[in-house]
Amino acid sequence: MFCTVQSAAVFGADSIPVHVEADVGDGLPSFAMVGFLSAQVKEAQERVRTAMKNAGLKLEPKRVTVNLSPADMRKCGTGFDLPIAVALAAAYGKIPANRLQHTLIAGELSLNGAVLPIPGVLAIAEGALKQGCDICVIPEENVPEAAAIEGIKAIGVTSLRETVEYLKGNVEIIPGSSDGIWEENFSGGNAAVDFSDIHGQEAAKRAIEVAVSGFHNLLMIGPPGSGKSLLARAIPGILPQMSREESMEISKIYSISGKLPERRLMTQRPFRAPHSTITPGAMTGGGRFPKPGEVSLAHNGVLFLDELPEFSKDTLEVLRQPLEDREICIARNGGIYHFPSDFMLAGAMNPCPCGHYPDLNKCNCTYPMIQRYLGRISGPFLERIDLTIEVKRIDYTMIRSEKREENSETIRERVRSTRKIQEMRYRDMKYRFNSSLDQSGIRKFCRLGKEEEEFMRQMFEDKHLSARTYYRSLKVARTIADMEESENIKLIHLQEAFCYRNANEKYWMGR
Repeated sequence: MFCTVQSAAVFGADSIPVHVEADVGDGLPSFAMVGFLSAQVKEAQERVRTAMKNAGLKLEPKRVTVNLSPADMRKCGTGFDLPIAVALAAAYGKIPANRLQHTLIAGELSLNGAVLPIPGVLAIAEGALKQGCDICVIPEENVPEAAAIEGIKAIGVTSLRETVEYLKGNVEIIPGSSDGIWEENFSGGNAAVDFSDIHGQEAAKRAIEVAVSGFHNLLMIGPPGSGKSLLARAIPGILPQMSREESMEISKIYSISGKLPERRLMTQRPFRAPHSTITPGAMTGGGRFPKPGEVSLAHNGVLFLDELPEFSKDTLEVLRQPLEDREICIARNGGIYHFPSDFMLAGAMNPCPCGHYPDLNKCNCTYPMIQRYLGRISGPFLERIDLTIEVKRIDYTMIRSEKREENSETIRERVRSTRKIQEMRYRDMKYRFNSSLDQSGIRKFCRLGKEEEEFMRQMFEDKHLSARTYYRSLKVARTIADMEESENIKLIHLQEAFCYRNANEKYWMGR
């Protein structure tokens, strides 16, 4: 007898339908599995046979063939255990074939017949809806993920025996609910540092507010102990709210990575801070069967790189493409894997190996040493940084000051207002923040008056700007104008935007 069960395989950030076909016929008893399988899936043969035996499903000696279609796509993971077992049970006549219609099944099996959770269920459930399936039979621990997809009935099972009884119609299982996984407000993360705890650094705080409001890339340069890392750690507290759509996007990535918080989705923008020893593969994602890297885990959030020049040059250079395209593509023999990587880059660095340049009274670095240190940050990488600011060391009186600093909640309210302006402007468009504007969007939303046009022409010629730098400066000015609730970009907004590029000239252009 022949039977087909619908399942899915995670491919990049999405899922691809897989048909698990089982055929049981007469002949010399055997068990063969085909369909371009990885070692993990091939091992399912022993797991499934043992699990079915321990679940009380005795299989007569027959010629058994299991095929995972399409055969030209390599299958990996342990999520095919349960659909293989169900397909076999149906092929042996233990489950009515009509009960498998419009039903997607996925899950791992233990040898005792227990159903274990698997990664990527959110992507699988989303793909199931596109396949025309409205029922997902999945491990009970994964039910909250699948239930978050509207139109899907998430049936949570704990054992193979329970699955078979449900499919036979002997047991009723109430579909899971997504109640509780949206409890938290879609706000920025709970920052470890509040801006009120940081004394002084008003210029740096202003630049950070501009960067966060428009989701622009930011680089902080300053001596050791000036507060660069502290300022960066406070950024999650002022991040703009996430929409439900954004939450689903990042939750899907974390689900595929197996990092999704228990029984809830991501409701706070991620803040990723990898160590400087990270490899290019870990940064972008990779492996034989690619998984999301740091640039994808930071999607819709912040990727913070502390001590930027200490990262390997290869690691920094691989960031250039995702910073521009907001997507990472990884090519393998089995195909091209696409992962979203729309993040805000925040970097921090010292100006020289000792950290005190250009204070020649303290800096003991030679000119070639400073050149080599700054040269670790390439020109093309710098062009993708929208704001570069100096963070100066504060004096003792400022540390002991009793002045009440502005807290993160106050700054977050202003960020929310600026974000609301962008939402209204870009509704029903592909843009989310000012930083995501392309050339056509810049022409439409960053129009300049005669005086502003002349200023930009002068800056372009005098500073020998590239087209990329010109456009990025316009987008920063658009954000500053939104912060001032100005419909048009004015001269003062352009002047402030170019102030955030002075550090580039000071450290790199004039070296």
